[in-house]
Amino acid sequence: MKPFTSLTAIAAPLPIANIDTDQIIPKQFLATVERRGMAKGLFYDMRFDDAGKPREDFVLNKPLYQGAEILITGANFGCGSSREHAPWALDDFGIRCVIAPSFADIFYNNCFNNGILPIVLSDEAVKALMEEASGANHRFMIDLPTQTVSSPGGRVYPFEIDPGRKTKLLEGLDDIGSTLKRADAIAAFEERRRMSAPWRR
Repeated sequence: MKPFTSLTAIAAPLPIANIDTDQIIPKQFLATVERRGMAKGLFYDMRFDDAGKPREDFVLNKPLYQGAEILITGANFGCGSSREHAPWALDDFGIRCVIAPSFADIFYNNCFNNGILPIVLSDEAVKALMEEASGANHRFMIDLPTQTVSSPGGRVYPFEIDPGRKTKLLEGLDDIGSTLKRADAIAAFEERRRMSAPWRR
């Protein structure tokens, strides 16, 4: 998993609340366990019309937001089913950070295991960031070590994050990688247990 330290990138505003995981990645794209290639299904019904042509009015299709790595969106983002394909699709598309007033719990947890930083800010802060992202100058800076979001206009918004999750993102570790860091300690424990209770195999 790629470490996340700081990010200066285009932010795309998507002012819609309660976007569920089926909207993020529709069910027809779930017949795979491959993470790569998921970008084609991201927001499919929003990005494309019934004929499969890009909708010009959808934010991620607009030339101004090509290459966006930050998504600013509404409350309860990622609600619905627990499909991990949702953060896979965001990551494969290039979205490394999502800012919203709130997230669905399972989606929020899945983001950290896929190298995506979900940032919770107040409704007022998110609204202000969306307004700035809607202008011509829409490059934002996310700094994880200092836990701040800096807007093009110079506003700085601090955010909270669990220290353990912050460390995992900084080091580029998912749950498995975090466990493997303790491989020597785990092996030593298993050896001590084997020696003290050899009848337990």
